[in-house]
Amino acid sequence: MDFKDSPQEAEFRARAKAWLAANAPAHELPAGVKIPDTEEADRGRAWMRALFDGGWAGLTFPKALGGGGLTGIEAVIFAEEEGRYRLPKGPFTSIGTGMALPVIAKHGTDAQRARFIEPTLKGDITWCQLFSEPAAGSDLAALRTRAVRADDGSGDWLVNGQKVWSSWAHLTDWGILVVRTDPGVPKHKGLTFFLVDMKTPGIETRPIRQISGMSEFNETFLTDVRIPDANRIGAIGEGWACCMTVLMGERLGSGAHRSGVEPLLALAGETPGDHGGTMLDDSAIRQQLAEALAEEQGERFFQARLRTMVSKGENPGALAAMIKLAYAGRQQRVLGLGMELRGPDSIAADPSDRVTPDLQYDYIYSTVMRIAGGADEVLRNQIAERVLGMPGEVRMDKDIPFEQLR
Repeated sequence: MDFKDSPQEAEFRARAKAWLAANAPAHELPAGVKIPDTEEADRGRAWMRALFDGGWAGLTFPKALGGGGLTGIEAVIFAEEEGRYRLPKGPFTSIGTGMALPVIAKHGTDAQRARFIEPTLKGDITWCQLFSEPAAGSDLAALRTRAVRADDGSGDWLVNGQKVWSSWAHLTDWGILVVRTDPGVPKHKGLTFFLVDMKTPGIETRPIRQISGMSEFNETFLTDVRIPDANRIGAIGEGWACCMTVLMGERLGSGAHRSGVEPLLALAGETPGDHGGTMLDDSAIRQQLAEALAEEQGERFFQARLRTMVSKGENPGALAAMIKLAYAGRQQRVLGLGMELRGPDSIAADPSDRVTPDLQYDYIYSTVMRIAGGADEVLRNQIAERVLGMPGEVRMDKDIPFEQLR
């Protein structure tokens, strides 16, 4: 395989690089400084609007839906070049573009697509994900948040329950929500998918203070939250299929925004070695960096292949789990190596150091990625069963109605 850009890809990269050089610096975040989440959210919206105005939003979305109609490899190329800048991107922006829009585009109605896709690409609407619950994390289908029809004849739904680990739910406009509408069938079959306005009465978000000092995760409580049936995505009881579309988008997007190895190559070249020279002169360090870079490049092209499948209407299925599993483990290893390169500074950085605080934060956050979007163990099961064709794990609750489970 030729890992170099084709002439067409090289031309696309040059255009992307030129546009980013002219527009990205004005939106960059300060290095080594954590700004208030409200400011980061405002900056995220502004960057999304700049991307839309510049014609760089929704690159793989069909043009008929407001996107660029481009290929997966072109999206990866743009993400690589965009990742060279410290831009306000993360769950605040990616949940909308990488999770909400794919499920609306695939399972929604024309009216829903017209209402939500373009405003989301512009940054006018931002999204959170209301999936996980205290007793339904890796086993998402065990969720207990309930929705029942209102008895006033309106057709609306009343939702009661609790969600947790809801990234940015305290600042976003809308949420993608999966709830149980029929407890009388097995757990995967009684779920329904909704879009919910986060300003609806009965929604309470409580930020969770994290080990990093930040609070972008939330507990979200829903008490008699009224949702119009027009905000239902897909048919009643088909919520699990919608969830799989969301999770595939989340997994395909893992690590797409920047290289984790290239900054460490520069860092190793700038860090004095133990025996003169720099850390990059150490053969063991070079070996670890080379292995990580090879993995990253392999994942990049595999990711482009799967994105191209999606753009053609094909479903990568459990292949997307391979992207997420590889990225999460590699990210933690690479950031751990970065901490080792910093030596004692990785524990107590000098106040003037603007590199190490970011590295510390990313290293702590990397543990999240071993769970978010599918825990490592769950993904390994999916790959074993659905990609490698190995015998399935024994599931005692597979055909039992949810309300009969203990």
